[in-house]
Amino acid sequence: MAIAASSTAATTSIGIGMGSLAAYAGRQTPVLLLIAFLPIVGIALAYARLNRTEPNCGSGYTWVGRTIGPWSGFLTGWVVLVGTMIFMAYTGAVTGSVILQFLNKLGMESAFGVALDPTSTGVSTVVGLVALVAVTITAITGVRGATRLQLGLLIFEYAVLIVFCGWAIVVGDQPFSFSWLNPFEISSGQALAQGLVLAVFIFWGWDAAFSVNEESKDPKDAARGGFIALFTMLGLFLFASIAFQRVMDTGELVENGPAALTFLGSHLAAEPWASLPLAALMCSAFASLQSSVIPTARGNFAMGRDRTLGKVWTRIHPRFGTPAVGTLILMAIAAGIAVLAVGIPKLNDMILTAVNSIGLTVSLYYGLTAIACAVRFRANLKAGARDAFASVVVPAASGLALFGLGAYLAYTYATMSDHFEASPDNGWFMLTIPVVVVGSGFVAAAIAKWGRKSPYFTPEGRGRGTDPDHVVLPMDRAATTPH
Repeated sequence: MAIAASSTAATTSIGIGMGSLAAYAGRQTPVLLLIAFLPIVGIALAYARLNRTEPNCGSGYTWVGRTIGPWSGFLTGWVVLVGTMIFMAYTGAVTGSVILQFLNKLGMESAFGVALDPTSTGVSTVVGLVALVAVTITAITGVRGATRLQLGLLIFEYAVLIVFCGWAIVVGDQPFSFSWLNPFEISSGQALAQGLVLAVFIFWGWDAAFSVNEESKDPKDAARGGFIALFTMLGLFLFASIAFQRVMDTGELVENGPAALTFLGSHLAAEPWASLPLAALMCSAFASLQSSVIPTARGNFAMGRDRTLGKVWTRIHPRFGTPAVGTLILMAIAAGIAVLAVGIPKLNDMILTAVNSIGLTVSLYYGLTAIACAVRFRANLKAGARDAFASVVVPAASGLALFGLGAYLAYTYATMSDHFEASPDNGWFMLTIPVVVVGSGFVAAAIAKWGRKSPYFTPEGRGRGTDPDHVVLPMDRAATTPH
């Protein structure tokens, strides 16, 4: 539960996401979050049903490959890998920006002749890379210690979030309106689609619980933890969206962007209490960085043992029992993406570009996994209304809804601009990143099939994936070695 909640990163999503949602949905952000939650619950039901039958740290990669086919399965795993690395890159910059805001509060405006500007992508990225190295080290030393750290950070940030948002609802001067819960007041279909993709991204992360099902005493705990985290996120997001709108009008929300939570703290309290939301945001960003490393390294471990990725991803640390080399590689690639993103000078523009791109790719792999669940358990249509509804009807409807949303938004991006420009306002640029992610996935799949001769792509294997018990971990060898 701690890993799923930290990966979803409620405080980070609230702190930097509410302004972005307001740019599209205006005062209807609360109802937009409710609408986006419906297909996400359907996806969660699909994950839980598939995990009960086949617990595997590859999750969607394994389930989709076995049910639909190896190309779709590999693409599912690849999209998770690349999307998470983009997320780590931008979250590292967000973490750096929060640290810089703290330094500004302490009176440090520059260092070594460089202005410590928290809105600068370059400076924030440099500081964020240091944080990325730190979380990578903690992820390597073991999931148990990482979970303890995650739980401590969660307790602190949730306490701060609930107190400040609760106070904002009580003392805010913006009148509450039931129109905030009316989806028909969203300005256009495009704004609704764009906002929904952002909202899907905000909820993204609860499925991290399913990446540690092989390390859990009971694989069913993964589903339990994922659902608890998901419904907790819904409550926090709705609570915070109403709180923000009680204090800020739409213009203030959009203008403050990733600093909206900091603005809320300074508006409600004097120092040093006003810095508590900023501290909570830093804890959340740090925790989400760490919790992103953990599931992705394990997903790559599953792909590595199938030889769809290189053997380097299957190297297990002899002491900690974690995929240490793969974790280090993830950190290095995310750092490289972060450095490339410095070309987008404003941090707010970088964030908007990243969340839109990740939102589209997340919709793709969530949709594939939900359809795989419906296909695998289609025989349940004859087993009774409850089983049919939970394992076939709801997952299929949720998957198709996300596919339709992604297709509509991709078409909008393709037709909204007549030239290319590295800007979140340019449709061609916004479409380029998801297209590159998917296109590179097919190239990587071809290498796995014809280059590595992966059994995952053979007619006999057909995306089945390696059974978790196939790989002997270092601690298992130690347990069977005579002293």
